[in-house]
Amino acid sequence: MEGGSFLKNSQIIILGICIAVATIVSSVILSGGFLKVMKFTREQINVTGSATKEIRSDYIVWKGEFSRREVDLKAAYKNLISDLNKVKAYLASKSVNEKEIIISQMATEIVYKKNEKGNNTNDIEGYRLSQTVEIRSNDVDKIDKVSRESTELIDQGIQFTSPAPEYFYIKLDELKIEMLAKATENAKQRADSMVRATGNKIGFMRSARMGVFQITPITSTDVSDWGMNDTTSLDKKVMAVVTVSFAIE
Repeated sequence: MEGGSFLKNSQIIILGICIAVATIVSSVILSGGFLKVMKFTREQINVTGSATKEIRSDYIVWKGEFSRREVDLKAAYKNLISDLNKVKAYLASKSVNEKEIIISQMATEIVYKKNEKGNNTNDIEGYRLSQTVEIRSNDVDKIDKVSRESTELIDQGIQFTSPAPEYFYIKLDELKIEMLAKATENAKQRADSMVRATGNKIGFMRSARMGVFQITPITSTDVSDWGMNDTTSLDKKVMAVVTVSFAIE
């Protein structure tokens, strides 16, 4: 009986020792895993990367308006038709593709006589008819030159006015991909330079967020939180910004 009791007690002691050892080992393993998780969570670096590039617009939109003001509506209409034909002939002489030209409908405005206080009366003084010509083209240099020379129409007796053209870059989607890749590479270089100073190195990229993407005139230093898309300049500067998080090893 005593031998059996001793054996039973020995087994219980051995089982208890095994459980204790297993508990210690499990604690060590779990602690190591917890530390790795904490390290994964905490040991990271967030950096901002940027990239810039100069581009030249590859699409242009230019508008011009011509008008006639006459006492007689029929005379105004007849003269405006004559002006339209002259405008078309002028653009043809500049080798502008007819398919790139958009002619608007005629707009008619009744001009009323003014009283001594400068207010309109019910008496008609005349009519003002106007029409707009718009050109959309990939031949940026040619249309840009036409827009600057269009004052020649005034010498033909045409009341022609036009604002500056609008300049666009139509391969914007491809450009964004290129610029974001360069900005991310710049962020990686910055992170690597900062971490090496502490004797560590960066690991894999954990997250990335696109920031400002803007197009400005080359000489501009403006920055907008919402981005910018300049259409006033032929030559532009593109800037892309990204915020990237890297693990630290």
